[in-house]
Amino acid sequence: MKKIASFEVDHDILEKGFYLSRVDGDVFTYDLRFKKPNGGDYLLNAAMHTIEHLMATVARNSDLKDSVIYFGPMGCRTGFYLLLRNVEIERAKTFTVECLKKCLEQDAIPGSEKKECGNYLEHNLAEAKKEIADYLKILTAAKENLF
Repeated sequence: MKKIASFEVDHDILEKGFYLSRVDGDVFTYDLRFKKPNGGDYLLNAAMHTIEHLMATVARNSDLKDSVIYFGPMGCRTGFYLLLRNVEIERAKTFTVECLKKCLEQDAIPGSEKKECGNYLEHNLAEAKKEIADYLKILTAAKENLF
């Protein structure tokens, strides 16, 4: 079988950051890399699950809600994919920072009741906020570290 695009990325040189992963027509896939690949430090499942609930909800209630296609975790537990329709990288980065800051303001996890979530017991708001805060430091660092 043909190798998919995300497996063509050299994970030995990939660092924490915000990357344009691919463009498919008008759909831009962004790589929100919270952790260095194969670095031994990975997102905890409960934190990753909570970040998914927070960010997906905040993004879909934002001014770009009609452009949001998907937000979800990478199986390797190093970050997330954000798929946006017709949103170029600079605006996508600004949007991501805005949304993550709003995630930090949340006191509850949206969609975390048993009837709303297939794994409602595996959430960790405190750890999710810690990971988001750490990632925001990366996104607001020197521009050369972002793309």
